[in-house]
Amino acid sequence: DSGTSSLSSNVTVNVYILDQNDNVPVILYPVSANGSAEGVEEIPRNVNVGHLVTKVRAYDADIGYNGWLLFSLQEVSDHSLFGLDRYTGQIRTLRSFTETDEAQHKLLILVKDNGNVSLSATATVIVKVVEPKEAFAASDVKNAVKDEEENNVTFYLIITLGSVSVLFVISIIVLIVMQCSKSTDYSSKYLQDTNYDGTLCHSIQYRSGDKRYIIGSTIAPGSNRNTLVIPDRRRRDSGE
Repeated sequence: DSGTSSLSSNVTVNVYILDQNDNVPVILYPVSANGSAEGVEEIPRNVNVGHLVTKVRAYDADIGYNGWLLFSLQEVSDHSLFGLDRYTGQIRTLRSFTETDEAQHKLLILVKDNGNVSLSATATVIVKVVEPKEAFAASDVKNAVKDEEENNVTFYLIITLGSVSVLFVISIIVLIVMQCSKSTDYSSKYLQDTNYDGTLCHSIQYRSGDKRYIIGSTIAPGSNRNTLVIPDRRRRDSGE
C-alpha cells in the first residue's frame, strides 16, 4: 500500500491456455491420385468372416480431446456385409459373400474430432468383390512388377561392381608392366657393351688438348677383397 510503512502481499495466478478446435481432420488413407480421399480395394469372394478389407487413417492437428478422432459409416450399400471400428478405422467383413451379393460396394466413412463443435472429413472406399482366380492374378501381377524392380536394381548393382573390379585389375596389370619395363631398361643400360667378357667393367673417357685418353678398370677373375687384378690389354691385343 502507500502507507509510511508500506505493507504488501503476494498472489499467484495460474493461466491455462486451452486448445481451440480449429483444425479439420486430415485423411491420410485412402488418397487417390488427384488428391481426393477415395480408394479402391479388391477382395476375393471366398474370404472368411472378419477379413480386414482396409483401414482408414487420419490425424487431427489439435491437442487433447479436440484431437481425438472417431470413425463411422455414413453410407454403405449393404450394412450386413461390412463393419467399421469407430476407434481404429478398420473395415472388416461381417459375413461371407454369397452369389447374390453385388460385385461392387461403396462405403462412405465419416471422420470427426471430439471438440465441442466437432469438425469432420469424409473418405470413400470402393470394395470390389472378385473371384479367387482374378484376385490371385492381380496379386501375381503386383508381385511380378515388384520382382522386376528388384531385379533391375540388382542388375545395375552387379554392373557397377563388375566395372569397378575390371578397372582395378587393369590398374594392377598396368603397374606390373611399368615395373617390368623399368627393370629391363636398367639392366640393358649396363649390358649393351659388345666387348663384354663377363667381368664388371667401367670406362672413363676424357680429352686433354688433342689427345684422347681411355682409362679402364676391370674387376677380373682373381680379384678379391684386398687385391685388384688389372689385365694387360696391350699384351692381349699384340698377341692377337
